[in-house]
Amino acid sequence: MAFKLLFALLLAGSHLVASQNSTVPSSTIAAASQTSSGSISFVTSVELSVDDLWDLYVGPVSTFSINTTVEPTPIPSSSLIPPPTLYYPPLPTGQQVPLQSRNESWKFPKDFWYGVAGAAYQIEGAVKAEGRGPSVWDVLTHRVTNYVRTNDTGDIADNNYYQYKEDIARIAAIGIKTYSFSLSWSRILPFGSGPVNEQALRHYDDLIDTCLQYGVTPMVTLYHWDTPLFLQNLYGGWLSPRIIPDFTEYARVVFTRWHSKVHYWFTVNEPIVFCNFYPLPTNYFKNTSIPKKQQPYFCGHHVLLSHAAAYHLGKGINSSLSISFKTNGGYKIPLTDSESDAEAVQRAWDFQEGWFAHPTFLTGDYPPRLKEYVETFLTPFTEEQKGQIVNTSDIFAHDAYTSDFIMAPDTGIDACLSNTTHDLYPACYNTTKVYSNGYWAIGPASDPGSPWLNKATDWVPAFLRYMQDTWKPRDGIAIAEFGISEPYESLRSSLASILLDPVRSSYYRDYLSAILIALSEGVNVVGTLAWSIYDNLEWSQGYSVKFGIQYVNLTTQERYFKASAFEYVNMFNIYQEK
Repeated sequence: MAFKLLFALLLAGSHLVASQNSTVPSSTIAAASQTSSGSISFVTSVELSVDDLWDLYVGPVSTFSINTTVEPTPIPSSSLIPPPTLYYPPLPTGQQVPLQSRNESWKFPKDFWYGVAGAAYQIEGAVKAEGRGPSVWDVLTHRVTNYVRTNDTGDIADNNYYQYKEDIARIAAIGIKTYSFSLSWSRILPFGSGPVNEQALRHYDDLIDTCLQYGVTPMVTLYHWDTPLFLQNLYGGWLSPRIIPDFTEYARVVFTRWHSKVHYWFTVNEPIVFCNFYPLPTNYFKNTSIPKKQQPYFCGHHVLLSHAAAYHLGKGINSSLSISFKTNGGYKIPLTDSESDAEAVQRAWDFQEGWFAHPTFLTGDYPPRLKEYVETFLTPFTEEQKGQIVNTSDIFAHDAYTSDFIMAPDTGIDACLSNTTHDLYPACYNTTKVYSNGYWAIGPASDPGSPWLNKATDWVPAFLRYMQDTWKPRDGIAIAEFGISEPYESLRSSLASILLDPVRSSYYRDYLSAILIALSEGVNVVGTLAWSIYDNLEWSQGYSVKFGIQYVNLTTQERYFKASAFEYVNMFNIYQEK
């Protein structure tokens, strides 16, 4: 299928890869304009196909031998046997296990949903197949030296694009009832806007239908970090307000297509993270005059407006849909009982969860400490925009992996705020994983490739209470991602050693126990999604860091359940009301 688009390409004032490696026909120059710096910016119209985008900006990509959709084979019963300590076969005998009694005061409600999650660029592969256009991550993995420390790409990933039927059959076989996945924006609209790729829509048609066939509830995320490359090069992606109508039109396409089959929707995933990817590496994407420190907040501004527009559009198509915003972070614990650490904690809330939760749940505008900073350069939201943004998340969908101790900067908060070159400016708080005695960590560490993550499940009940008391979500709280990377898992060579993941297993058991405590205390938690369905491309860490409850042999694409998968499901087998 051939997709072509006519667009305006800046010949000066831009450092696109294409400007370094291709020539532009001067005979097509359409206009010249004066830039703010006084130089002349020449503009030309160029017809590009999707293949041109790949050739100019990304280059050759890898493919896998399985390159058509395959039907699932029966799941071997041997792969569904739980590990010790959940199951002991009759032979050999002699094991003595401490009794783990069921807590009769705990229960998951009958309608509490639990599942697994994955994201398009991390698992799909088939990056050039069937009309998909490149995203920024195709450039970041192929062209930007050391952006991914292992030099891995998402070209093949877990080959989910062709093996999704097997993947859905497997999770259904083990007892998982929900599958949350993201759509590839540039697969559906190869240029991010303009022509729609019907072949991509048919693929996702079948993915959703396969979920329903196996009794698995599909949950769909519109955007999980893979901005269409064309939009990034055309106007700077999320740095420009031009992305708002483009994202809204993308939302219209998918809501219209699947509103009758998909009830749960997430518009954007973790903008705290992807907005902080800005500034993107220089010399690969369209230049911007926005100062580096300010770029994340321009991104966040346009995310909020895009989310709000998509929310109202989706509700207009089908008012019964559950549409939410997916943010991330962790519980913030004052390191000491000082006033300065208490203020640092509040600054941390404002610059993390509050950045997006305060507008969408409470006021339509930024929390006070963040607003004090951004109002110096962002155009304030109008009253009409605030009204559009507020109350645009049905569930408080939170990716809550861990917790942190928070403290004031060594120089003090005021000194940080008065020094724009301070490493911690503008948030002006600091974090640590170690108690104030400087000796004990908050919990067992994850893999060194994810130093931000420790097993801090003791703080989950307090975190859930804080979410409910602060943001008061009308349809409850969902832990939309949680998990841990098993330390040094990538160094293990035997299958038996890979599949036994004790840190991850205890993480899920203890985290779900903490949710049960919160439920027993009246916190309205409605569901959980384990990250992730299997080991995948963990962004800048490549395949070196493992979060999956399934192991994938990337050479053969065979899948295997790890012990943590059984531990996760077992908690619901024990505690969910029948």
